[in-house]
Amino acid sequence: MTGAQPANRLDGAAQRRRFPASLLLAAVTVAFQAAPAQARTELGASAAKADVTIGCMFPMTGRSAIYGRDSVGGIRVALERLAQRAPVGRRLRLRILVDDDRSKAAHAVQLAQDYIRSDGARFICGVVSSGVAQAVSRFTATQDVIFVGTDHASSRLTIEDLHHRYFRVSNDTFSSMAAGARYLADLRLKQPWRRLAFVGADYDYGHVSLQDLRTSLDQLGVKYHLVATLWPKLYEPDYAEVIRALQLARPEVVVTALWGGDFIAFLKQVAATDLPDNARLANFDTGGNYDVMVALGDSPPPGLILSARHHDNWPDTPLNRWFVQAFHRLEGRYPTYAAEGAYSGIMAIAEAVQRTGARGTTEQLVRALEGLRLELPEDPPGFTSYIDPETHQIAQAQAIGEVVPNSDYPPAKVMLGRWVSYPAEVLKPSPDVLRTRREKAARRPYLVE
Repeated sequence: MTGAQPANRLDGAAQRRRFPASLLLAAVTVAFQAAPAQARTELGASAAKADVTIGCMFPMTGRSAIYGRDSVGGIRVALERLAQRAPVGRRLRLRILVDDDRSKAAHAVQLAQDYIRSDGARFICGVVSSGVAQAVSRFTATQDVIFVGTDHASSRLTIEDLHHRYFRVSNDTFSSMAAGARYLADLRLKQPWRRLAFVGADYDYGHVSLQDLRTSLDQLGVKYHLVATLWPKLYEPDYAEVIRALQLARPEVVVTALWGGDFIAFLKQVAATDLPDNARLANFDTGGNYDVMVALGDSPPPGLILSARHHDNWPDTPLNRWFVQAFHRLEGRYPTYAAEGAYSGIMAIAEAVQRTGARGTTEQLVRALEGLRLELPEDPPGFTSYIDPETHQIAQAQAIGEVVPNSDYPPAKVMLGRWVSYPAEVLKPSPDVLRTRREKAARRPYLVE
């Protein structure tokens, strides 16, 4: 039947744990690998000359550090783009501060507080972990400041937990899983499948990803049997138990919501088994990232179906080619999707401030961001990204592809190809989905599921 309950479940300690909102900050703490602390980075104008100060935070150490480094690179590209577009005497002077949030909710909230009180930040931006982003969002909801999310993706932030000073400028779990559901529906016409398994990290991002995938599959009328839902911990080094559970469950399709180093580790361990020979592996939100392409080498597991929030080789447009090459010129490497997310955040903030003026109130800036249209590198010809006023989530097209040989972006030896793209309008949550989820959330304490 549609959405049948799983026959096998490995969920670690996550037996539908419930956390009241008052305990969220203490409860949401993400593990990270120890590394030397990084000094704060300051970009753009000086404090004395800046029109607006923006306080950004990303993981700059540990397993997710590449996302922080690439976000800084994306910010540099945005500053270059802004300088190119404006006459010298009329350039908006942005002061952008970047610090390491250590993938820890409490530390990120402290950074946000310091940015606002010590640096006079009008905007908070960034954050990779959805769990960390929830804590920062709840804090900024009480402040006269706007939080622009550039990387984290839980749809809960723009549906159940939305507040009017939060915006997100990269694809979220709902749009990614809506695209994935459509791909899986199309795949069934060529490769009939029914047995589906899901693997996601045991925190909000993973659980919301499964919820969003099931919602979209059900709306499309795709009948499937969910044979396993597996919940390894975030930054898990050993996926042997997960892989054994998948082999026992015998799925025909495995959808993962692992990201970054977790997904790379999972793929490397999967490649040593027969799982890729018996099931198609898919990751619709983060799996097509450039760091994954590098890690796959020249012998990837067969049949991978992947996508990400930005691709270096899709769409083949002047703006995307410029963005990728500008990043490479400045940073000496090709960008992960985090770079385009940070670029998008700075460009959105700049456009809003240009519309209101540097003295615009927070409410005026909110109105400028609502419905804002923004030409971005990931926009295919004929489409411009825009921020949906109902959710404050950017609406974007999404492409899904298969891994093919491609040495145009070294050191990667493969990239995605055989693209299938989906327009933004079919990837947004319907009014019924928004109403149902918001009404349900209003009737109960906040859940981390």
